[in-house]
Amino acid sequence: MDIIAQDFQTPGNIGALARAMKNFEFANLVLLNPKCNHLDKESLDRATHAKEILKNAKIIKNLDDYDTIIGTTAILGTDFNLQRNPITPEQLSKMTFKGKVGLIIGREGDGMHNEELLKCDIIVTIPTSKKYPTMNVSHAATIILYELFKRSKAEKVGDSIRHATKEDKERIYKLVNETLNKLDFASESKKNTQRLIWKKLIGKSNLTKRELMILYGFLRKIK
Repeated sequence: MDIIAQDFQTPGNIGALARAMKNFEFANLVLLNPKCNHLDKESLDRATHAKEILKNAKIIKNLDDYDTIIGTTAILGTDFNLQRNPITPEQLSKMTFKGKVGLIIGREGDGMHNEELLKCDIIVTIPTSKKYPTMNVSHAATIILYELFKRSKAEKVGDSIRHATKEDKERIYKLVNETLNKLDFASESKKNTQRLIWKKLIGKSNLTKRELMILYGFLRKIK
């Protein structure tokens, strides 16, 4: 996927966009009718370790070569204003594309115009406060790229952590039940409530194997 910076006027914003791309493993930066030098010192300084993305950036005058064009907007429309009837970055991340795809990061200040959005296959918006909906272009790009990266990575954050298995949880449920049976309750109903709460707490906590072992050890001490 190409990340297309439209009519950017500030070198620093181009550099910041390149840096965000580097964070989430996007390498193809395309400048659509740029209004500044993307290799300006300000741009290179903001890019930090993403300077190679700036140096390899392509400059284009139109979007004729793309099979799918994804536009961005902060201004929402009604159901009747189709060009401003967008999806969220999370919804975009669930879609599969073929061919040459371009994600346009709208121009600084006034974003993408209606006639430009009409040429897009998909429009994306980031839910923000109605009091101040417009984001800095590089910040908006960061959120969208993060969602796309999160969905595409085969190894998600935390995949290396060993979580408690069903058998692990059944073992601690048994221990909780044994402990509750030794305690005095006003009624069997209250004991069952405690049993249910513990089951829900353990289930919803998504405990790691290590965390469950520590909890198991604690319960054994008070047994």
